[in-house]
Amino acid sequence: MTELRSIPFSPPDISDEEINEVLDTLKSGWITTGPKTKLFEKLIAEYCNTSKAVALNSATAAMEMTLRLLDIGPGDEVITCAYTYSASASVITHVGAKVVLVDSGKYSFHIDYYGIGDAITEKTKAIIPVDIAGVMCDYDKIFDVVESKKHLFNPSNDLQRAFGRVIVLADAAHSIGATYKGKMSGEVADFTSFSFHAVKNLTTAEGGAVTWKDIDGIDNEEIYKQYMLLSIHGQSKDALAKTKLGAWEYDIVAPYYKCNMTDIMASLGLAQLRRYPGILDRRKEIIEKYDELLKGLDVTSMTHYDENNKSCGHLYLLRLNGKDEAFRNEVIIKMAEKGIATNVHYKPLPMHTAYKDLGFKMEDYPNAFDMYKNEITLPLHTLLTDEDIEYVVESLRDILNETK
Repeated sequence: MTELRSIPFSPPDISDEEINEVLDTLKSGWITTGPKTKLFEKLIAEYCNTSKAVALNSATAAMEMTLRLLDIGPGDEVITCAYTYSASASVITHVGAKVVLVDSGKYSFHIDYYGIGDAITEKTKAIIPVDIAGVMCDYDKIFDVVESKKHLFNPSNDLQRAFGRVIVLADAAHSIGATYKGKMSGEVADFTSFSFHAVKNLTTAEGGAVTWKDIDGIDNEEIYKQYMLLSIHGQSKDALAKTKLGAWEYDIVAPYYKCNMTDIMASLGLAQLRRYPGILDRRKEIIEKYDELLKGLDVTSMTHYDENNKSCGHLYLLRLNGKDEAFRNEVIIKMAEKGIATNVHYKPLPMHTAYKDLGFKMEDYPNAFDMYKNEITLPLHTLLTDEDIEYVVESLRDILNETK
């Protein structure tokens, strides 16, 4: 009989390097937004091959502040996928715009690219495609669609006019470090929002960042300045700028929001970013080991590596072929009894009360439901040993054989 193990789903990988970086910050006397946050922004931009990056307190804030930067609000429509976490859609409601949900593709965890075109109207200002599990969307198809519909686009300010089409804001909460056709996540979409939440590959405990491609006729420094105003109450100087001799005075240019990153959070990020190549290598090893061990089982895993995509290996999504919700849920319970924490990514938005109340019906999104009903997410993190992975697959095999 195999010895029972305890395998958590996604604990943070924190080494002495992160601990020492945080201690250095605590000893420095500067713990809120300051030099380490600015350095983290610089390194994120370099990593993503972009001119600038803005670090904020969550990916949700990064998406919402981007919608606000673009002045998207009441009367506008923003498209996102029915197969995602609430944040992808909730930010649309936060700015007063209308959420438009598109089904996932057939046998796909990503948005239906053909459905995007059908959903674009004269009110559509942006689309929020969702990278899933570390695998980026097919952005060439997304840009082809928005270009084909540019005649419907009605810009309402200079920034929107600079695009001249529906703007693509990637929900890349899962895809820092991934590539699409050789380009880094962060340099592919018009704007890209990352998450550094505790369960993510690269963590700052809580936190996020936004990057963007250079925009013809628009000054990157001005965009950065607008993000700074949006994230710190519309205050014309941040705390770091006010430390200069005699530089206490500031202005509040608008009653904005509070979602800045702190140097304590950035400290974690700096250390994680230094370790990230090794983290990505180990995640790839784990995925390949899962793929090999699962051969012969009647399951289908998400493809992480192909000619167009190099995943960052955030989640291991697995479908139990031909099974339903009840069967999948029973498997989750039995895995837990063996000490293995699993999860489901995702319960589609129309199944949640908040989105039912907005008028969405699950039957309108059949592909998303088909992907959800038998999906189970196996543990994938850099604290897993090879023996842990073997135990997970052995347990799953036993459970599938005994559960009818």
